[in-house]
Amino acid sequence: MKPVFHAVAALMLTAAPLAAQELPDLGGREIVVATENAYPPLQFVDPSSGDAIGWEYDAMAEIAGRLNLTVVYETTSWDAMIPAVSEGQYDMGMTGITIRDDRAEVVDFSDPYMRSEMVMLVRGDEERFTDAASFAADDDLLMAAQPGTTPFYVGVYDVLDGDEANPRIRLFETFGAGVQALRVGDVDLVLTDGTAGEGYVAASDGGLKIVGDKLGTEDFGFIFPKGSELVAPINAAIAALQADGTLDALNTKWFLDYKLGE
Repeated sequence: MKPVFHAVAALMLTAAPLAAQELPDLGGREIVVATENAYPPLQFVDPSSGDAIGWEYDAMAEIAGRLNLTVVYETTSWDAMIPAVSEGQYDMGMTGITIRDDRAEVVDFSDPYMRSEMVMLVRGDEERFTDAASFAADDDLLMAAQPGTTPFYVGVYDVLDGDEANPRIRLFETFGAGVQALRVGDVDLVLTDGTAGEGYVAASDGGLKIVGDKLGTEDFGFIFPKGSELVAPINAAIAALQADGTLDALNTKWFLDYKLGE
């Protein structure tokens, strides 16, 4: 899993490093954080324990401890998350959300906490195509995607023909459902960032693999209602986690040491 770790570790956050003692004390304020719990290894339900775990949970625990926040998590679907945060139903959202200009029109983003590269996830025995061009050339091949996500738009505009209604894209409510459809042969490709892709490959015992070149990079950020006063302290905490090596430690734990399903 080293290639993904190197991509993640290469992110240079722009905020100035802050020592832990310089962070604001938010007085135990309770915040409600929305998550999907369907995007390993960032956040997912551990199949052995039933607990919600992952990189983002560990990062939020660190942030909450340093800012003196009390975090309450609520699970919601991907398609509902950004509108719900925008409307103020939640104080914050986390689920590997790509920072994009169109989304920034309705929510505020934190500074990026991670960068990952887009990859092509296929079954382990796939031999009909080896890259985006050979996938696009075979009209019988199908792709899974969640509507409104970065993989959906990359699939439409960078892999296929730019038609968002292309019948070769089968839509699923969750990323995990798309991966399951790939496993059983209902679709032939899932586009995802390397964090999730490498996590699923590591857990698949050879059932899944990654093919082709990287299709681009994306920066992840937490989301907030527009004008949220939480953005500045969360950004300060992210900078502190980077400065003292905590982000590097989390990357090592979740992208090098942890094997999904073990």
